[in-house]
Amino acid sequence: MRHRAWGWVFAGLVAILSLGACAFAGEGRTIARCGAGFLEEIDGARVLHVAGEPYEMGYQQGALLRDDVRENVRYLFDVKAREIKVELGGLKLLDPRQVIRGIASRQRKFVPDRYYEEMRGVADGSGVPFEDIVVANFIPELFHCSGFALAGSATKTGELYHGRILDYACDWKLQEHAVLVVAAPRNRIPFVNVTYAGFVGSVTGMNAERISIGEMGGGGTGHWDGTPMAFLMRIALEEADSLEQAVKTFRDRPRTCEYYFVIADGETKKAVGMEASWNVFTTLAMGQGHPKLPDPVKDAVVLSAGDRYKELVKRVKAGAGTFDVEGAIHLMDRPVAMKSNLHSVLFETTTGRFWVANASKDGKPAATQPFHAYDLHALLGRKADESAPALSPPPAPPAKAASLYP
Repeated sequence: MRHRAWGWVFAGLVAILSLGACAFAGEGRTIARCGAGFLEEIDGARVLHVAGEPYEMGYQQGALLRDDVRENVRYLFDVKAREIKVELGGLKLLDPRQVIRGIASRQRKFVPDRYYEEMRGVADGSGVPFEDIVVANFIPELFHCSGFALAGSATKTGELYHGRILDYACDWKLQEHAVLVVAAPRNRIPFVNVTYAGFVGSVTGMNAERISIGEMGGGGTGHWDGTPMAFLMRIALEEADSLEQAVKTFRDRPRTCEYYFVIADGETKKAVGMEASWNVFTTLAMGQGHPKLPDPVKDAVVLSAGDRYKELVKRVKAGAGTFDVEGAIHLMDRPVAMKSNLHSVLFETTTGRFWVANASKDGKPAATQPFHAYDLHALLGRKADESAPALSPPPAPPAKAASLYP
């Protein structure tokens, strides 16, 4: 295991980037505390710190984001779910909530108990029924983005840049509950998760061993006998201290549906594109071609689909050798990012810095919004203001919390 040599445990300032200029942000404001966790606001963006055992981390999230968790789950189930028709086996089903509940039950044996314990904590902290939290966390399995990694000759100074564009529907209002989760799970690797209130899985993240991961969904609906994508990513963030270990996480576990990933390693400045579907496992090194990705670029991994893939490749080739932070962020401009662009993230995986933009509350895509810049080193070293309001700490977890969901 790499011995955390880059020193992530120290305090520092957090920067905010507005394209073309970079300035340091203020110290932030602690909103509330809960046990070892706390919620703060930095330049208008919420950052949630959670730490400890799974149930404790879940409870901290549920308590500190109580209103957001409750409203997020309510809107997903009481509004959007009623607008969706799910088709399985040629039959149109009007209750996607019931479908997702069935998927979750089917996948139970593939998901480590600790994530059910964490979801139980979210439920107890927020007051939302446990089953509703579970079902919400399995939504990515039912509704199926672009990504790239650049290094070496493709960038100005040889830094490794990993861009991740999440194209989910903005009308689900997830962006209203966006939060940056900085997690320090006991006896596991700390990581940052770009996510939404109530979710414990990950679709975009980087850990303290300088491994960053983003996914791109495809088809394969119905192939659910495996570990859900968002939990596979969470496992990799908590356990992988190298590119090889991250790839092994996906290769050695049963998988679901059709998913593609970009995984980057800041220590080696290498990245891979990966298909990790229910029946296929393939990795592509930087610069390597594939029938689905017919136009490879030296020292780059480029994943997208259709015209967006062509445009992204065109941009990468045109700027080869010149990319810095600002240039790499512009690779994620429209139309590479779709109208449904929920968040866009650039990881400078070699240093632990990263930039995040979320869609606006009125539905404008993330690519059109300001990017906030952070440093994972600094975030992991931040401390709560002891004068901030303190909520009740997490109670002892219920016995066999993970077994309460079949």
